[in-house]
Amino acid sequence: MGKEYSVQEALKLAIKAEKDSMDFYARAASVAKNERAKKVLEMLAAEEATHVKHFFDHYKGTEFGDLQSFMATPVDTKNPTYMKLEKAISEEMGEQKALELALVEEKDCIGQYTQLAAGVVDPMVKAIFERVVKETEGHYALIEAEYAHIMGMVNDSDMDTFVRE
Repeated sequence: MGKEYSVQEALKLAIKAEKDSMDFYARAASVAKNERAKKVLEMLAAEEATHVKHFFDHYKGTEFGDLQSFMATPVDTKNPTYMKLEKAISEEMGEQKALELALVEEKDCIGQYTQLAAGVVDPMVKAIFERVVKETEGHYALIEAEYAHIMGMVNDSDMDTFVRE
């Protein structure tokens, strides 16, 4: 049986995860050489910032301080995905590797939030996790399409046939 989360615990987890994702996408965008990939990564960073704000608006805890201060906090450089991104940057692997890492991270988030939602009884908390799952699935699809484009694989109309089988 899963852990029962309070609304505030769920919001705290979501705020931290979304901030980490925002930092990841902002850093990846800062080194992307492909302009289209850079724009996708910047858009994802902005969406994550919006998610942080949405969750923050309902969070009653005080350990994050105010929203502006929290958003300005340094990157969690111990976050495993961020560490992999920094390694890829140092090896000059570019946006291809950043997108690969983003796909893995988003898929992991989908699994984690789906599992959390399944183990939660409180309907409000369940809705928080389910919303994050839907938003993350949208991010995954966007990243997948951009990855296919960067790799010269297929265009979006061929994605179902060649990539998602």
